[in-house]
Amino acid sequence: MNQKIALNRNENTTLKETSKTKDLVLTGLLTALVFIATKFINFQLPFSIHGGLIHLGNTMLFAAAIVFGGKKGAISGAFGMGLFDLVSGWAVWAPFTFIIRGVMGWVIGTVANGKGRNGDSFRWNIIAILIGSVWMIAGYYVAEVIIYGNWYTPITAIPGDITQIVIGIILGLPLVTALKKSKMM
Repeated sequence: MNQKIALNRNENTTLKETSKTKDLVLTGLLTALVFIATKFINFQLPFSIHGGLIHLGNTMLFAAAIVFGGKKGAISGAFGMGLFDLVSGWAVWAPFTFIIRGVMGWVIGTVANGKGRNGDSFRWNIIAILIGSVWMIAGYYVAEVIIYGNWYTPITAIPGDITQIVIGIILGLPLVTALKKSKMM
C-alpha cells in the first residue's frame, strides 16, 4: 500500500514538472513570437517626430493574451517588446515598454477570459483590446513626455499607436479564432 502511494506521489510530481515545463516553453514561444513580429514586421511613419513605429507585435500580443490569458499576455508583451527595444536602438524605451505592454497584456487577457468567457466572446475580446489600448496610448504618451520633456510632441505618435491597434485587431482576432479551432488547443 505504501509503495502504491509513493508511486502515485512520484507520478503526480512528474506530471506537475511536465506541466511546468510545457507552461515555460509555451510562454517562451509566445514571447518570441511577440518579439519577432515587433522586430521584423514593422515600418516607421514618416510624419512622427520621435517614433511612430508600426509593427505586428500587437497582433501576437492580442492573440497570446486572449487565447492563453492575462499572465501569458503580460509576460509575452513585457519581455517580447521590451527585448525589441533593447536590441533595436530604443533602449531608453525598454523600462516603459516593459510596464506598458505587460499591463496591456494582463488587462486584455483578464478581461477577455473573465467570468468564464475564455476568450470566446468577440465583443468582450474587442472591449478587452480597447481597454488595453487606451492604457497603451496613455502610457506611451506619458513616457514620451518624460523622455522628451514636451507635452506636444508625443501627440504625433498617437496615429501610429492607433494604426498598430487597428492592424492588431484586423489580424489578431482571426488568429485567435484559428488558434481556438485548432487541434492543438
